[in-house]
Amino acid sequence: MKRIVSIALLMAGAMLLSGCPKKHNVIEPPIAGSQAAGATSGDSASTSGRALDGSASTQGGNSMGADATGPLARRVIYFDFDKSEIKPEFADLVAAHARNLSSHPGLKVKLEGNTDERGTREYNIGLGERRAQAVRRALMLQGVTESQLTTVSFGSERPAAEGDDEAAWAKNRRVELVYSP
Repeated sequence: MKRIVSIALLMAGAMLLSGCPKKHNVIEPPIAGSQAAGATSGDSASTSGRALDGSASTQGGNSMGADATGPLARRVIYFDFDKSEIKPEFADLVAAHARNLSSHPGLKVKLEGNTDERGTREYNIGLGERRAQAVRRALMLQGVTESQLTTVSFGSERPAAEGDDEAAWAKNRRVELVYSP
């Protein structure tokens, strides 16, 4: 509960500091932050402008425009237990983001690697980094420049779902694509 309140306060402060939204000629994804903790598999709301399934919501002033329901609206790539290989079902998602980034060289993306709670802190930080690097390599192979990408690993520190079951763990094994202007 404290985490949710803290995230809400941080988001409110960020909105106050950001001022009026700027108009650009490029597609700007919603500003993203941490997902709300304590969400269950049926919840789809988050304080970050994203649903837990990675799809963009219309919270805030920024939206994806006509493509809000397309592949660019999805910003989470999920992984199998103890793996850092991108699953085949996420190939189209990675390709769509690669095309968008290649056609808009001013856009930047932070790739946030996450794990479930199993494993030591050190191991999970390493696994989260390997996952973020796998997505980074896939994007770069499709024409995204190195200067557009940064990676960070949070290990198990930022769970998308609380719980000690496979449903929660599966939502926590992920890389989130967080766009910045």
